[in-house]
Amino acid sequence: MVKTSGNAITMTRGDTLRLRVGVVVNGEEYTPEEDDVIRFAVKHQAMNAQKTEYADTTPLINTTIPNDTLILTLRPEDTKPLGFGTYDYDVQITFADGTVDTFISSTIRLMKEVD
Repeated sequence: MVKTSGNAITMTRGDTLRLRVGVVVNGEEYTPEEDDVIRFAVKHQAMNAQKTEYADTTPLINTTIPNDTLILTLRPEDTKPLGFGTYDYDVQITFADGTVDTFISSTIRLMKEVD
């Protein structure tokens, strides 16, 4: 089961996720060029005491979205080891010149699975 509401994602842990990502830069649809890199990353929502950065420095999921399809794919093994609950995620593009733009920042909720 996969559901979306705006940019928020709810899915059963261990399921396969395939979503098309629309790249929006400066409020306009953008077609990625060959040397652009689009990345999807997930972290725990826990922050440090000052609430200035995440408690975990390494993303739990960090995957590249292909420029030619713009399809984000999470395989069962990507979410299976994670606990049930809500996580933060973002999607960013790194342009060929090194400029970075985070164009989606939202949550992904992993629901229980029976098996």
